[in-house]
Amino acid sequence: MGDMRPCKVCDFKRQHSIGVVVTSLEQLKIKGGESLPIGPGAPVKVVLEEDGTIVDDEIYFLCLPSNTKFMLLGPQQMWCPVRRIDGGTSWMNRDSMLLEVDAVDGSISQVEPWWLLAQQLKQNMSSIITMSETDLQTLVDIPCAQLTSALNFPESKVQNLQKTLQGALDHREEVRQAKELLQLYVKAVEKQDSQEAQPGLEGAGDTLAPGAGGTDQADGMEVDSASGFMTRSLMVLKGKTSPETRLSTEELQVVLTTGAPALEEMLGWDGPRTAALLEACRAEMAARLQRVQALGCLEAARRPDPEPQQRVEPDPAAGSPDPQG
Repeated sequence: MGDMRPCKVCDFKRQHSIGVVVTSLEQLKIKGGESLPIGPGAPVKVVLEEDGTIVDDEIYFLCLPSNTKFMLLGPQQMWCPVRRIDGGTSWMNRDSMLLEVDAVDGSISQVEPWWLLAQQLKQNMSSIITMSETDLQTLVDIPCAQLTSALNFPESKVQNLQKTLQGALDHREEVRQAKELLQLYVKAVEKQDSQEAQPGLEGAGDTLAPGAGGTDQADGMEVDSASGFMTRSLMVLKGKTSPETRLSTEELQVVLTTGAPALEEMLGWDGPRTAALLEACRAEMAARLQRVQALGCLEAARRPDPEPQQRVEPDPAAGSPDPQG
């Protein structure tokens, strides 16, 4: 008979916790499964309650200290951490409030969405690729101290992580702008080809009835009644890094025509910060105009050179016309 080992076991909701004495990992599964609401005969997976490490090796189990707390997981159950809310002030030894996490249906009581995103990122950093822009912006906007507490990473690593998230947002915006520019180029080429094929229709497509273009207003973009800005524009302007790269050309024009005093009032910024934003928007607008000019050069290079008109020489055999005749 092996050494008797006292252990603690709980279910995945942490609502039931018991102590058992076992000699092996298999016996822990059997005795714990019978004592917890997992179901008779159901397969049981053992993980460390503290961090979710899977325990499926007998030697590793025997190397763990006595009274280690395990979590037993049944089918369709998974480990989730205990949420300890302390406002990022754990060093003050204040009492924290524990929240229970239901991992079956994903319902979490009183837990903010950003914390769930942080835990998803902690378990798999590559999930940045699949996160939406809204999720990425949410993690970027969270104060570094709170994100450090949620991830349990060093603060310097969390700062670099937020820079990486902002970089991913900026890259997506650059890709979107490149696609929009390419679409404009393709439309211009198609329009030019159509006009060359049907010269009589030249200019007919340049005049549209008001509202017929469908490109002046973005679908689903609400306008803030107080400022007159689209809600997306305000959200982007309040971003932490390079908001000018994430605005459309029309939005940049609106920002530049609004002026510094109105922007200061809308964004709640001081003068130098607002001036820096306007300067960045001007530089971004100039860069986009350069790209448009480059596309114009490509279009000009694409067109074939006009063939020179051949001069018709008079036929000497026909003689010169008689001015009297």
